[in-house]
Amino acid sequence: MSALTVDPPTAHGHEWDDLVRLWEETDAPEGSKVEIIEGIVTVSPSPANKHNKIAAKVQRSLYRVLPEDWNVCQTLGVAVPSRLGLYIPDLVVVADTALDEPGNFVPATAAELVVEITSKSNASHDRITKTASYAQAGIPLYLLIDAWAPGGPTVTLYGEPTGDVYRVHQAVKFGEDIVLPDPFGLTIETAAFPVD
Repeated sequence: MSALTVDPPTAHGHEWDDLVRLWEETDAPEGSKVEIIEGIVTVSPSPANKHNKIAAKVQRSLYRVLPEDWNVCQTLGVAVPSRLGLYIPDLVVVADTALDEPGNFVPATAAELVVEITSKSNASHDRITKTASYAQAGIPLYLLIDAWAPGGPTVTLYGEPTGDVYRVHQAVKFGEDIVLPDPFGLTIETAAFPVD
């Protein structure tokens, strides 16, 4: 199933606040993911079971190493206004204090780690658009779990953002371990990640 894009005629001329209001008012089916991607409010279907299984495994691993005052969120919006983006990562790690503000999203600068798990219909957003946005926002680590990578299912850890570019810290095929550096100090086993 492909993503449904809602692109009002004046979407690219909207100010950030107008885009956020449109995002908040979008009436999408329950379970859908509503994001702003390059100034366009986009509605994607619920992720597949295999996608959810990967997210659950990574989340469980993260909770084993996180301090009590850090959270792993699955439905939290991450705002990158400079890129006209408001994304809902599959997982985002933030401190408790980031969730004290009102609303249903946080500035990207509050994120310590974002995790995106590609879906066939929107993999390019995760590989290109979100990678550049997360880097530009200065998010320290970005974990891209890409079951649809051209060379086969791959997990890539990005870090050290400069401008809108990350350095690749590690890239492994499904079945190999990937290591998140401090402050996580975590080895994620990918052998149990399902593939199609």
